Amino acid sequence: MLCAAEPDLASGLLLLSYPLHPPRKPEQLRVKHLPELRVPALFVHGTRDPFGSVEEMEAAISLIPAKTELLKVDGAGHDLGFKAKAMPQKLLGGVVRAFAGFFRDESR
Repeated sequence: MLCAAEPDLASGLLLLSYPLHPPRKPEQLRVKHLPELRVPALFVHGTRDPFGSVEEMEAAISLIPAKTELLKVDGAGHDLGFKAKAMPQKLLGGVVRAFAGFFRDESR
C-alpha cells in the first residue's frame, strides 16, 4: 500500500505470499490499492495458500498497471515450505533467479 501511495519509494517489489484475503474470507479482498501501484512487482505464491488461490491472485495482479509476474510454487501453502525442517534451497534459488531476471528484463 505504501508503494502505491509513494511510487518513488522503491524501484520494484518482491512480494512473498501476498495475503490477498483472510483464510476462508474471500469477500474481504485487499486489492483497493493495486490499481495505483506503478512499480514492477514479482509475486511468489503457493498453489495451496489459504490467503488466496492462484486464480484470485491472477485476477488481483491484473489490476496493477505496472509490469507484474506471478511465480507459482506448486503444493506450497502460505509459508512457501519454509516451516519444513530443511529450508528449500531449490525454491530460494528459483526465487532469486526469477527476481534477477524480472528486473534485468525491466532495465532493458
